[in-house]
Amino acid sequence: MPPSTGSQATVLLCETQPLTVEGVRAVLSSTNDLRVTGVCENLALCREISRRQRPDVVLIDKALGMQAVMDWIQDLRLAEQDLERLGSTPFSPNDAPIASQIRPMPKAIVWGVSMTEAEALRFLQAGAKGILRKSTAPSNMLSCIRTVVQGKNWMEDSVFREQPREDRHPRSELTPRESQVMELVEHGLKNREIARELGIRPGTVKIHLKHIFEKTGVRGRYGLALTGLRQKGVLSVERQFEVAMAR
Repeated sequence: MPPSTGSQATVLLCETQPLTVEGVRAVLSSTNDLRVTGVCENLALCREISRRQRPDVVLIDKALGMQAVMDWIQDLRLAEQDLERLGSTPFSPNDAPIASQIRPMPKAIVWGVSMTEAEALRFLQAGAKGILRKSTAPSNMLSCIRTVVQGKNWMEDSVFREQPREDRHPRSELTPRESQVMELVEHGLKNREIARELGIRPGTVKIHLKHIFEKTGVRGRYGLALTGLRQKGVLSVERQFEVAMAR
């Protein structure tokens, strides 16, 4: 659950660069609703602090290793599922104090000096809630953290290699089969896997993808998957012109 009104959301930084840490501290200290609750330099310590302190958000540096970060996030998601099962277990009156102390696991935001569409999609599929580049504006970072604290997903728009063109057809104008293909692409399936799932030939999948790309204006399958998540409202994206207008 998000922090109650009037309280500050807590952020744990898993970051190896001291200057970056101080920069994030400075940005968050200028707000009334966010604060840095701790700093760690490796994922093992981050796991220990996360389980003990239960911050609302963990900001993790991609430079710690893509596979290692994804494994860490997946472990976090499994721990959250265990908590959900525990929370649904009936407690006796004597156990009420224990039940009231069950706190959700933190939500992960991954950021890095660079971030491709493929990497962003893999992190999201692993369970990350936010994706950022370290070159982002402070306002973007704050928007990301606040959105994730509210239980939603967020990704910076600059991660998209190509934005869908406004004059293209919306998702609703895809055929039923094209929608099925796009849904499976969003889940990370490759062409042969999609073909096997739908009982069609891999070549037919390619034809469907060609039509989807033409209708959406997106060329890469990773961008297509991210665009699909965005159009379904699963992924919030901060558009650069909206940020500029707000300044």
